[in-house]
Amino acid sequence: MNKKALVISIVAVVSSFIGGFILANALNRKEITNLQAEAGRLRNSSPNSAETVEETALTDEEIRGKIAEADANPANVEFQKNLAIALYRYASMKQQSKWLPDVARLLTRSFEKNPKDFNAAVSLGNIYFDIAHDEQNKESYKKSREFYHKALDIKPNDIETQTDLGLTYLMSSPPEIDKAVTEFQKSLKIDAKHEKTLQNMIQAQIGLGNLPSAEQYLSLLKETNPNNEAIAELSSRLLQEKNNLQK
Repeated sequence: MNKKALVISIVAVVSSFIGGFILANALNRKEITNLQAEAGRLRNSSPNSAETVEETALTDEEIRGKIAEADANPANVEFQKNLAIALYRYASMKQQSKWLPDVARLLTRSFEKNPKDFNAAVSLGNIYFDIAHDEQNKESYKKSREFYHKALDIKPNDIETQTDLGLTYLMSSPPEIDKAVTEFQKSLKIDAKHEKTLQNMIQAQIGLGNLPSAEQYLSLLKETNPNNEAIAELSSRLLQEKNNLQK
């Protein structure tokens, strides 16, 4: 199977299940408000209180100002983390990937001071995943895996992180499908009916040409949740691959 076509079809099905910048709908409004409050100190006047979060935009100058403030106070670990998370959420909402390297740098500074911070490790995994996805940067996928592994060292049975680790292989270009399957199998040992994992395992099995296995996982997904929105697309892809084999 054409691997580029595989990646395109994977993106169509799984993009709504990946954390971080790709998932702007996961926005934490409180964090955005906090970032705006911080940036507001740089303004001569505060933003109109009647404006919604979506309507209130921060200028590049304001954001750079807060990043510079963090860089000038590297010992203030809490400030590094709070600003990084808030900026990450803001960048997600605005789809401004240009800030992601700065977000990664600030959050890494915080994580190095507290290497047992599970949420920071996961967030760094997500950030580097997003950079890799945006730039098709193989090295960033490696960095993403590094932090997902650190997170799993802290919480070995966190199924979301385990599955996202598999996605770093499935979404890379070219995809490393065998490695993705290995990670998804670990996820399914934690929860055999985890929908996100099942969806991606089906994609991986189709990519490997293991259609009987893909069909088994699809049946399990249907059994787990007949209303899963990915079922129709996955069923269509599986049928298409079966028809291709018959030609």
